[in-house]
Amino acid sequence: MKRLIICVFAALAMVATAMAPAQAARVSATIDLSAQRMYVSVGGKRVANWAISSGRKGYRTPTGNYRPTRMHREYYSRKYNRSPMPHSIFFRGGYAIHGTYYLKQLGRPASHGCVRLAPKNARTLYNLVRRHGRGNTRIRIRY
Repeated sequence: MKRLIICVFAALAMVATAMAPAQAARVSATIDLSAQRMYVSVGGKRVANWAISSGRKGYRTPTGNYRPTRMHREYYSRKYNRSPMPHSIFFRGGYAIHGTYYLKQLGRPASHGCVRLAPKNARTLYNLVRRHGRGNTRIRIRY
């Protein structure tokens, strides 16, 4: 009888483990303003290294550690002539990581403070954050 009870508890434990949702991998986006690069890791493994454009002279990109606050697949700036901001990931007020069509400016400061990426890279990051969750995503911006 004792052996039967142990077997039943072992079987229940295996079923509970199999049914538990997998732990979502943590997404980390580190933005190096001095290098104008973004490094993306998932579960501690680097998956991307992309050129960015951050705030140009007179406009700063805020530094610090953030989590995404909201996301929009399609978004148009309310402040700057309805400029397109595809695959926007907002992290502080009106500041976002988003796609840009000004590809020649990537690799140097050019924005009003947002972090710009090539559209394909913005879409990739957006999809990673959606897949793993905003709560499992960290954005670090530093010099």
